[in-house]
Parts: sequence; C-alpha cells; structure tokens
Amino acid sequence: MILVTGATGNVGRPLVELLAAAGEKVTAVSRRPAGELPAGVAHRRGDLADAGRLKELFEGADAVHLLVAGLGDELSPREIVAEAVACGVRRIVLQSSQLVGARPDSASHAVLRAFETAVRGSGLDWTVLRPGGFASNAYLWADQVRAARTVAAPFADVALPVVDPLDIAEVAAAALRAPAHAGRTYVLTGPAAVTPREQAAALAEALGAPVTFVGLTAEEARAGLVRFLPVEAVDGMLSVMGAPGPEERRVSADVERVLGRAPRSFSAWAERNAPAFA
Repeated sequence: MILVTGATGNVGRPLVELLAAAGEKVTAVSRRPAGELPAGVAHRRGDLADAGRLKELFEGADAVHLLVAGLGDELSPREIVAEAVACGVRRIVLQSSQLVGARPDSASHAVLRAFETAVRGSGLDWTVLRPGGFASNAYLWADQVRAARTVAAPFADVALPVVDPLDIAEVAAAALRAPAHAGRTYVLTGPAAVTPREQAAALAEALGAPVTFVGLTAEEARAGLVRFLPVEAVDGMLSVMGAPGPEERRVSADVERVLGRAPRSFSAWAERNAPAFA
C-alpha cells in the first residue's frame, strides 16, 4: 500500500490519481476532509504533528510520499521517520525543496533539511525530490485576474524555471513504484525560466483576454503575502524571486531523466488551469 500525505494539495491530489490509475493500492492522508477521491482509494484523516497517532497513520504502508505542510516547525522529523520504519514502511519519497541545496543556511528550510537527514539515515529506500518554485503559485493572482484582469507582482523581469506540480506528482509516482530511484535526489524545474511579466502574458493567452501586469515593490508584495503565509516563508520567497542564485536560475534535467520527456511549460500549466482565472 502506498500512503500519500498532503493528499489534497497541488501535488498530492494528482499523485493519488496517478497511482490509483496505475492500479496501486492507495491511502490518501489529509488534515481536512479529502473530498471526492478516485474509486478504491482509502482516506485517513491525520496530521504528522500528532505524535500519538503516527502509528495509526503509517500502519500497513509499504511506501510513503512524505510532504511537509508550511514550515513544518511543529514537526519532529526523526520521530516521524522512525515511526514509519517501526511500522514496516520500506520506501519513502520526501518532497523537499530546491532551496535545501541552493540555500543551505535558509532558516525557513531547516525542518526540510532535518527530514532529508532523517530519511537518508533511515535504512529504507529513499528518494528526495527538490522542486523549485511552483507554477501553481500563480493561483495567488486568481482573484485579481478574475476581478480586474490584472496581475500585481514584484520583480517583473526576474526569470525562474517554475515547475508544474503535475510533473512533481509524476516523478513522485515513478519513485514510489520503482526501486531504480532509491538513493537519488532529484531537482525538479520547468523547461525554461519565465518572468512574472511573461507569466501574466501566458495567462492572458490562456484566457483569450488581456491581462495587465502591475509592478509592485518588494515591500508592497511582502505586506500582502504575510497576511496568509508565515513571515519566514514570505521573506525566503521574496529573496529567491528578487535575487536568485545560479542554481535557482538553472533548468534541471531531472524531470526528463525520470519521465523520458521534457517538463511542462508555464504556458501549458496556464492553459490547463485557465478556468481558475476566468
């Protein structure tokens, strides 16, 4: 049985669907009700922060997709991985972040570094996924696009190779199902770096309607983001968006290496998700 934590998120939901479609026995884990799931998929409501229920969470699982929500600063990586081992889990695929490697001193990614250390030392088959920025972060613009056909963002012309969450899910599915990926760390990006201005243009193309780009200062963007994201996460995000290092700008070959095809472009993501902005 494959256990998918974070099963209602941008990666977890398509991952559950992919595994179920491949005929795998899947259990979806989420902190909230999961809504409609594919036929045959079981659901466990649970939270990795609830140490007393970890055994109940992992019981019966052969492989686990491990996702840390938010900063994860309420979690104990060693305890969580140790419980997975004790429950008989044989394989863990950890969804980490590119910044664990690119910014090893980043305070906002300390828990993910600890999870990487824990899974690598677990004695299990492990795979670490380090995605860059998500194409789905553009959902932050959905309300303003629907209401005023505008995208307001900082760093208009700084380009990053954002990755489609569906590509992350497909790589995770491959790693969960095939032992060939054990002991590997994959950096996952899109096929080309795109700027916020270019992303707004891609949304306009997908919608078939003009979308105006409005530049924000870093301070204006921060004031908006801290209303619903942790301060450390916002500061880390803006640092990468405004002053990315060479590794953060680099297009990785790992999606193609695992899936045998190029990663999806931001334009393809925008076209597939245009109804959210219409």
